[in-house]
Amino acid sequence: MDLTRVFSAADFAALAIFVVCWFAYEPLLKAIARGRGAINTDMTVLRLAWMRNMAVRENRFMDGQLLGHTLNSASFFASSNLILIAAAAGVLFGGEATFRSASSLIVLKTSSRLLFETQIALVVLALARGLLDFIWSIRQMNYCIAVIGAAPDTEDKARQQAYGEAAAQLMNPALSAFNAGVRGYYFALAAAAWLFGPIAFAVATLSAVALLLYRQRRSPAAKAVNTLRRLIEEP
Repeated sequence: MDLTRVFSAADFAALAIFVVCWFAYEPLLKAIARGRGAINTDMTVLRLAWMRNMAVRENRFMDGQLLGHTLNSASFFASSNLILIAAAAGVLFGGEATFRSASSLIVLKTSSRLLFETQIALVVLALARGLLDFIWSIRQMNYCIAVIGAAPDTEDKARQQAYGEAAAQLMNPALSAFNAGVRGYYFALAAAAWLFGPIAFAVATLSAVALLLYRQRRSPAAKAVNTLRRLIEEP
């Protein structure tokens, strides 16, 4: 099959932009942040301080409650993600009837069934990657609960600090995976924009990346987190 008859040059260009942005976003963010100034990197310092404080507390009930709240949030997002995947997969495997119903809508720009199925498959793929991130996040947060429960009852300050730092090394990847899962929604929405044409697809992808970078670096939340990090790091 000649794919150039199904996919236009604009489709290929927009898809290339999406793939590059999708896989290069996290390395790009780390390069731009340079260890400071982005929520994700600043939060690693705050979580390290949290785990250090956890290790010296006698009563760690609050720590378990806070982590349990985050675990519930990740479970909610994972469940919602699974429902969306099921819905999109239902459209993908709906056959000719689904394609005819979709192509009858004036706003959708899908010239063939293969193009339509590719567009929906990309949405499913973006959601599936996010679901895997949520699942890995949930598993790691369950490990973190055990870490909090196993915190040693000792007066040795060096041991307490070492335990807190080791706990942070487990918690930070868990929350990073959660962030990656949430980010999957942004790219799934951008992928869905392909249904409205390659130009809308490219614009939605670049807009999603711009919004993510703004919220990471320039949003009020990012500025507040950066201020809190400086306060923690002050001698």
